[in-house]
Amino acid sequence: MIKRIFILTGSWFLLAFFTVTVWGQSTYTIPLFSPPRHMDLCGEPVPLYNEDVWERFDREFTIVVYSHAQVYLWLKRASRYFPWLEKTLREKHLPEDLKYLVIAESDLLHNVRSPAGAVGPWQFIYSTAKRYGFRINRQIDERYDFEKATEKALDYLQDLYNRFQSWTLAMAAYNCGEDRIERELKQQRVSNYYDLKLPTETERYIFRILVIKEVLSHPEKYGYEYTPSDGYQPQSFEKVSVRIKYSLPLVDVAECAGITYRRFVMLNPSFRSDSIPPGGYEIRIPVGTTQNFLKKLQQLQKKYAKRMRYHVVKKGETLSSIARKYGLTINKLKVMNGLRSDRIFIGQRLRINQ
Repeated sequence: MIKRIFILTGSWFLLAFFTVTVWGQSTYTIPLFSPPRHMDLCGEPVPLYNEDVWERFDREFTIVVYSHAQVYLWLKRASRYFPWLEKTLREKHLPEDLKYLVIAESDLLHNVRSPAGAVGPWQFIYSTAKRYGFRINRQIDERYDFEKATEKALDYLQDLYNRFQSWTLAMAAYNCGEDRIERELKQQRVSNYYDLKLPTETERYIFRILVIKEVLSHPEKYGYEYTPSDGYQPQSFEKVSVRIKYSLPLVDVAECAGITYRRFVMLNPSFRSDSIPPGGYEIRIPVGTTQNFLKKLQQLQKKYAKRMRYHVVKKGETLSSIARKYGLTINKLKVMNGLRSDRIFIGQRLRINQ
């Protein structure tokens, strides 16, 4: 009898095998898979004939191809997200290979945050996210929404391609910043990604994307027994546009949709607190529930309207003094009233939630 112990370690799930021979039988042999000798990324050929490039590629290939649990999870999650993503790429006339970038960024998980503050499936940092129009505050962060983040990420990648005229450089810039790539190209006097000396993460980044493409495109070549029916199915929902007049508990809004708090947050990951602030939103709810949801939401808003009173700003008052008077934080007062700054004026009516 042969016992095999599998240990997954590290953020990239390095796979270690320990074999024990019992009753005199032969030990288990790990198959050696050879990486392909020719590849392209977004139609751009990879110079695998270059020894340095080949070894960098082979390193990432060896790490990924034996990361069995992680690869299976990628395959299952891809079944959920790739159909919509591929359709979006076609509509934007962008290379299909860009879909593998989101796996390298987040393993196709939406609720992730890096130590550097990059957020969501496409790992947007705050400054880039604001530049591309994401709504971000203490209660809302659209970077966690797969569809919204994908739309913005593809716009960003198109802009990067327009700047560098190379998808490989565009993806590298997505990882470490466009200014860094442009500066390194000039200082090192080279014109392509494979000749650049970059931060370690970015040097491995393109090769990791290449390997993800290869293994997920041909899982059977590397011992993965997978069919589309094994994957996670796309979420079923319909979208409804609403205007929230008062700050509402998220659990109450979920009940209006006939679902649990957990299910609501899974469908609407942009909501990052227990309440929804006033404003306009596109909310995902179960299929066939729109009319009932809108009716119950209207009733809920009427209920909270009775709990709302106002404060009329007087001379000498500030947002800080008013918030203190009612035991609120400045941010909560701003959210309830849709304020973008601390500026207020005499006679202004501010909502005070009770």
